[in-house]
Amino acid sequence: MGNGSLLEGIGSGTFSRVVLARIPIGVDLLEAIYEVVRREKIQKGVILMGIGALKKAVFRNLKVFPTEYPVTPKDRVYFEVTTPLELVSLTGYIVPRINGEPHVHAHFSASTAVGDTVATYGGHLGKGATITFVKAAVAIGVLEEIEMGKKWVEERKVEDMWVGSKE
Repeated sequence: MGNGSLLEGIGSGTFSRVVLARIPIGVDLLEAIYEVVRREKIQKGVILMGIGALKKAVFRNLKVFPTEYPVTPKDRVYFEVTTPLELVSLTGYIVPRINGEPHVHAHFSASTAVGDTVATYGGHLGKGATITFVKAAVAIGVLEEIEMGKKWVEERKVEDMWVGSKE
């Protein structure tokens, strides 16, 4: 936090609308969210909620603090669950990349039966890794009048989200 601030950026805007999508069985959850974003021409937004059932999920989490950047798969753990799951939480944002294309960054948690108990896992939502079952629904709040996007962050060697000011 180079300048001593507790925030790297802050901005405000308004919701112009809320988009709710029903997702069928056997669909990649992240790809379905991208389809909503494409069809509804969403450039900036927040994922307000996601519920439903999953037939498979892969949870991606940071395993170690990397000694150098960018973060690579060796720094992460990928935990796959292929038993029936309940999607209990889905959150994230939609922001334009440097090239103008929308980017979806989402995290989720899901629970499953482990014997006679319930276990809940959480992590990053990745493409091709989380497949819907029975039913799923996602709501996206479309944002207007907010300054946000992606920029190159040399320190971490990654394109990352900014809000309020690109500087």
